[in-house]
Amino acid sequence: MPEHPASSRLRLSGLCFLLQILNILLFAVFVRYSPERSPGQCPPQLNCSQRSQESGFQQPRFQDVHIQVLLSFGLLVAFLSRYGPGSVAISILIIAFAIQWAVLIQGFLNFFLNGKIYVGAQSMVSAEFCTAAVLISTGAVLGRVNPVQMLLLALLEVTLCTLNEYILLSLMGVSDSGRSLTVHTFGAYFGLMVSRVLYQPHKDKRKREERQDTGHQTDIFAAVGTIYLWIFWPSFTSATSVHDNARNWAVLNTYFSLVASTVATFILSPVLYEESTPRMVQIQDATLAGMAMMGMAGEMLVTPFGALIAGFLVGLISQLGFRFFTPVLHSRLKIQDMCGVHNIHGLPGVLGALLGTLLTLLATADTYGDRLELVFPLVAQGTRTVTDQAFIQLSALPLTLLLAVLGGCLTG
Repeated sequence: MPEHPASSRLRLSGLCFLLQILNILLFAVFVRYSPERSPGQCPPQLNCSQRSQESGFQQPRFQDVHIQVLLSFGLLVAFLSRYGPGSVAISILIIAFAIQWAVLIQGFLNFFLNGKIYVGAQSMVSAEFCTAAVLISTGAVLGRVNPVQMLLLALLEVTLCTLNEYILLSLMGVSDSGRSLTVHTFGAYFGLMVSRVLYQPHKDKRKREERQDTGHQTDIFAAVGTIYLWIFWPSFTSATSVHDNARNWAVLNTYFSLVASTVATFILSPVLYEESTPRMVQIQDATLAGMAMMGMAGEMLVTPFGALIAGFLVGLISQLGFRFFTPVLHSRLKIQDMCGVHNIHGLPGVLGALLGTLLTLLATADTYGDRLELVFPLVAQGTRTVTDQAFIQLSALPLTLLLAVLGGCLTG
């Protein structure tokens, strides 16, 4: 029997109430503001080097990241005429809950001292990254899970995403400032595995038709989302680059990659489809793919022409993926990828990780100069060789895929 609408509404209301009360209680017991503004008061046990990093995370950068997550990802799911408005509303709900939960979970692992979590701008930016991974995952299951299930997905994924990030960045020392692995790859394959577990054969054909059901109004949503991507995503990619030198590399490489990926869409789309120019949704997808490609490699020595080549290739691969590989996901692997997150985030994230591994082999004092310590501090200190760092960068990819796949199956 179908669930009564009143029962569904009350269930969502009750779950939101319980989760918010839980967050309030946990914040009251554990969360305090970081003492980075008062250097003399910084406890000796706390890593006070965070204070110097915090000074780089002023409100403008957090604001850029927050606008990027809220508007760009919110409008990204608005192109489906049937699910657009409701999906934007649910995206806002997911963001509101996931940020709170991520601050807590990440705080216990990264900012916990003497029974308290010390939060600052850096912890908020990290929470935004984790929230972005959740929003990527929801794109794979859009229209097939209700808001209550979305909240439960966010609850579990934030926990697992934080664990993956802690293992890679803190324990292994992986360089992934733009989050090719911890956001794009993890979020995409986590969502795809949830979609696989929830596969419903009788709805497969109808869902694919709804995926193609776009019109003038939805193209406007995609256009606005694309503009925000172009404006704010370079800040998103470079948000964890503390020093200006490394940050400038990340920003410029991201821009070069996204422009080349966009041009690639205009080259390939008229060949693959009967339209003379790509739809705004396709341009938005290409923009995301180009920037996901630069997540790990952005602050490395890509060079401008290298960023153009990488963006151009991933733009072509993303379009080919939509045309040829997405049908295989449906027919052979039984995965209903409603928003194409595999071609927009998953595959570009994997390729970005491989590019970052290749560029790590070039991480020498001769090529990087004094920037080596900013990107690969352990290599600069002599505690790790370039080959070791490259192996660790590469091993982070299967580890992320493993955690994403297992976590997605469990959540599904």
